[in-house]
Amino acid sequence: MAESFDVVVIGAGPAGYVAAIRAAQLKQKVAIVDKQWLGGVCLNVGCIPSKSLLKNAEVAHTLRERGKDFGFSFENLKLDYGVAAKRSRQVSDRLVKGVGFLMRKNNIAVFMGEARLTKPTTVSVKDKDGTPAPGAGAGETTELTAKNVIVATGASAAVPGAWKVDGEKVVTYLEAILQEKLPKSAIVIGSGAIGVEFSTVWNSYGVDVTVVEMLPRLIPLEDEEVSKELKKEFEKRGIKCLVGNKVESVEATAKGVKVKVSAEGKETTLEAEQALVAIGFRPNSKGLGLEEVGVKINERGFVEINEKMQTSVPNIYAIGDVTGKLMLAHVGSAMGIVAAENIAGAETVTLDYEMMPRATYSQPQVASFGLTEAQAKERGYNIKVGRFPFQPNGKALGLGDYAGFVKIVVDEKYGEILGAHMIGPEVTELLPELTLAHMMELTPHEIARNVHAHPTLSEVLMEAAHAADGTPIHM
Repeated sequence: MAESFDVVVIGAGPAGYVAAIRAAQLKQKVAIVDKQWLGGVCLNVGCIPSKSLLKNAEVAHTLRERGKDFGFSFENLKLDYGVAAKRSRQVSDRLVKGVGFLMRKNNIAVFMGEARLTKPTTVSVKDKDGTPAPGAGAGETTELTAKNVIVATGASAAVPGAWKVDGEKVVTYLEAILQEKLPKSAIVIGSGAIGVEFSTVWNSYGVDVTVVEMLPRLIPLEDEEVSKELKKEFEKRGIKCLVGNKVESVEATAKGVKVKVSAEGKETTLEAEQALVAIGFRPNSKGLGLEEVGVKINERGFVEINEKMQTSVPNIYAIGDVTGKLMLAHVGSAMGIVAAENIAGAETVTLDYEMMPRATYSQPQVASFGLTEAQAKERGYNIKVGRFPFQPNGKALGLGDYAGFVKIVVDEKYGEILGAHMIGPEVTELLPELTLAHMMELTPHEIARNVHAHPTLSEVLMEAAHAADGTPIHM
């Protein structure tokens, strides 16, 4: 006999489990299904364990390269990356257990298995090996009937068919984050968040890293000034950056990998022990029965939705990476809350994806939201730009980490903050003040006149706001 629910969520990552919790808070009877793990990629093999590794990397870099600056020295320094990898798993496991607790606390039924829509209101669940899901009888699948379904199945690493991922010499983020031993040399293909974060970690542990990017600059979706600053700082650390280079082939060899790249009509062959493919993601939209029940999927495989997170089938919603709106965990979570509120008929908001915060945990960190300077000009805005570097900031100098700057892009006519772009120490923690200011329609004047504690990194926001107002204090 089928179990009945108000909401069935397919996928238990940051989008799915948050949607489930919010729906339960709104008095909906909720079930959640995942074929592998609670917390999804982010908690298990993505953003959470990678941040643990990045903290280890920060310490390792300080010990290896900056001991003299801080007045300590030692002989025979040993860096055990295996310990760092194990610590990252412990951090991940703790949060995954936390998600399990939240499911129980909110009376959300959890089904571990593969889900498929057989009707717009029916979800069939079976183990990925074909055996029944927990709660099903022998030789049976579990059928869940749902007034509403939320699809939150995420995305997987995109890899060209000819580039054979073997998990050892050619890897994606998944194999890279789980390995307990690092190669002596690595080629990182792609310079988005994953590419530059792994480059940071591996370089900190002494790996000879080469980053290959097809577009003309690193982190090509960020502001051009930020891209230039990151490349400069990467090269200072000894990371080789090949921009404007297209990867023609990736080949595993007896000793490692050969990566053939081309630029301006010239081909070059790079060799290393390992290659990381980090060129993007493809949605996990196949095999779910979506198209069979009438859900519209675009030519790239992303599920199409409206501002309410509804698909072309009114009782089926989609959130997170599977929609391709902005493939970030926090965006998926925000979408999940909106979906649950729309299902329950509760008051909600409309998301502006362009103004969502973006965070990259390289060293130095990169953080941004909204329009770049170039984008603002392309859209016809008359703009003014407030910039301020970290170098004069007392807290940054005390930390010994003062590369980078804050840049605020402002509409000259109305004073509206159109975007902000930052690179430097802990800039990911500085984002909320600026995104909140934008949400509340504040101008740089209000940020500048808001008294910031001294000495703090946040003073750079104040100084950049003063600069946008034409009244810089410490510059």
